[in-house]
Amino acid sequence: MKTVLSAISAAVACSAILSASASDPFSESLAPTPGAKVATAVAPWIERGELPGVVSILCAGDRVEVSCVGWADVAAKRPISLDSAFMQCSQTKGFCGVTAAILVEEGRLSLDDPVSKYLPEFGTLWVRTLETNDVQILVKAKTPLTVRMCLNHTGGFPFEIPAKGGSVPGGGWSGGMPLRSVAVTAATRPLLFEPGTRTQYSNTGIDIAAAVVQTIVGKPWEEFLQERVLDPLGMTETRFKPTDEQLAGMIEMYDCHENAPATWKLQNGSQQRPYNDGHVFPSAGAGLWTTARDQVKFYRMLMNGGVGDNGARILKEETVRSILATSTRPAGLGNYSLGLNATPDGHGWFGHGGAWGTNCQVDMDRRRLKLWVVQLNGQPRPWDKAKAAAEDEFFSEAIDRADENAYTGRME
Repeated sequence: MKTVLSAISAAVACSAILSASASDPFSESLAPTPGAKVATAVAPWIERGELPGVVSILCAGDRVEVSCVGWADVAAKRPISLDSAFMQCSQTKGFCGVTAAILVEEGRLSLDDPVSKYLPEFGTLWVRTLETNDVQILVKAKTPLTVRMCLNHTGGFPFEIPAKGGSVPGGGWSGGMPLRSVAVTAATRPLLFEPGTRTQYSNTGIDIAAAVVQTIVGKPWEEFLQERVLDPLGMTETRFKPTDEQLAGMIEMYDCHENAPATWKLQNGSQQRPYNDGHVFPSAGAGLWTTARDQVKFYRMLMNGGVGDNGARILKEETVRSILATSTRPAGLGNYSLGLNATPDGHGWFGHGGAWGTNCQVDMDRRRLKLWVVQLNGQPRPWDKAKAAAEDEFFSEAIDRADENAYTGRME
């Protein structure tokens, strides 16, 4: 049976990669839209230097608006563009969710499988309870940790394990360690709560889920991601270690200030320079670099129900709807699916954001997408309200024009 499944998986992967050779007319035709609503809305902050630069892509059916305004590097006066590389940070989580969904669809993984089925060190877990006289009390976990819990942040793990390094409290994903090492180390530490009973946003849980995926497929998770998602979609500029050429044209990082120009920041403690040397390990919780032109290919695949604009089928629509667009959390614990913000019923907006302000949300029902790229630390961000109003205006006009087109030439 295992041999048959492997053959099927290889055939599916081969078919997807062949599909990727087809052109992607959407991404190839992307260009800034004259008079774009979002560009106009944020222009005052760009002019004052409070917002260094931004890329925005809005889609409503066949209508598209692209804004590229401001600078990727203010000091060098290097304009921001659709092809400027940036850190997407936690948006990487959705990519892990898609790889897990592929295995679910192929019958190689159940979301309710105990993690210990694949990673035996999770067979016995301990939960931290209240401390008494500075003594930490541990109790054995009653509920098996499942793959689902790792992916929807109900597993009881901290944001990061200290061993991953970084200069921020609790560690960061810079420095990092191999996914399998993350899992082994996390299993030795007490959980923050009984699995499945609370929520704690966690890169660690996502990394453990990726370790499960790579155990099942018998190869590094990042290789499986490359073969089954990035290559088929033609995402040639998305990787864990950006090239020197990408770094030369990257969107620089800035700190926000109230009523004052943003200031350049060398790095954030969670992801430290150099960005492409031997200290960088792939992290499923946060780590992928990309460009707006590349990133939109992934999210439009989700918007299109699992098929890329180049025709590459990554997942069935029913799979996207049931376990990516729909929350997999127990009732009362908010909405989250497999590395993505989701909805209770699989209808409406779903997607994810990243630490430095990136975000993308899609709506399968209405074929809508809104992508936003900045590289910013801190607050305030007074332009957010104007941006949201511009997005609403764009989508409102899309509805009006759709109704107009639907009735053109019709008679009562």
